[in-house]
Amino acid sequence: MALPPFSFGGARAVVTGAASGMGEQMALQLADRGTHLVLVDRDGPRLDDVARRLRTAHPALEVTTHVADLADADAVQALAADVLAASDRLDLLVNNAGVALGGGFLDVTKEEFDWVMAINFQAPVDLTRALLPALLRSSGGHVVNVSSLFGLIGPAGQSAYSSSKYAIRGFSEVLRHELEPHGVGVTTVHPGGIKTRIAETARVAASATEEEAARGKRAFAKLLTYPADKAAAQILRGVERRKARVLIAYSAVVPDVLARLMPTGYGRVLGTVVKAPTATRAPEPAEPVA
Repeated sequence: MALPPFSFGGARAVVTGAASGMGEQMALQLADRGTHLVLVDRDGPRLDDVARRLRTAHPALEVTTHVADLADADAVQALAADVLAASDRLDLLVNNAGVALGGGFLDVTKEEFDWVMAINFQAPVDLTRALLPALLRSSGGHVVNVSSLFGLIGPAGQSAYSSSKYAIRGFSEVLRHELEPHGVGVTTVHPGGIKTRIAETARVAASATEEEAARGKRAFAKLLTYPADKAAAQILRGVERRKARVLIAYSAVVPDVLARLMPTGYGRVLGTVVKAPTATRAPEPAEPVA
């Protein structure tokens, strides 16, 4: 079933992670297309600045903000309730907010792993569940879920982050098949090295030293070169055309091709180009059993 092109003019959109990076750029470009905005982020001052600029540039548009920590399940439910209380209409949901955590699996604590999964996977699932009735009432609603390059490949040192991004990819594909007959589209986005604040805000395993953490963040930041405004434009073109998948930058396209051609051997080819933003420590030998 081919869905008609998405119409941005007069639509109402929720964008998470809207205070910076791709979320901020999508908000700016959605406003340019005449879309009313509900902006969500945990960084209140940055979010207020984005909203102020949007209201100045587009006084006819409705722009509301919600400061929320999406790691908190209750905060996600409260956010959804506030969105629906303001209006039962919703045309576009952009689950863009995300966090990164580097470190080998044995170095990452359960709490750290769960934190990544809560923000990158569970929050989009819960927000989609709560807002889906409104999207289904829309004449042609759409959901955007931002996965990652690491939702296409799984390099060492990315157990939590890659797990969350593979999970959102799988959820998105199932959701697309379920919702398309009802006129709602779903786009999964796989960004490569986009120049955002994710390296700045990334965490590394608590077991890492300060030097290891700093070195890992610097290495991570060097990979982030693709402009966020160009990434946002690609995403919105994908939404307009109802594309199922949007890969952004060669840093996502090339690994995707390699993973298809060499599903078990791509890691050897990519080598150190794609690596964890912190050193992965060798597992300690198990204690001998008497």
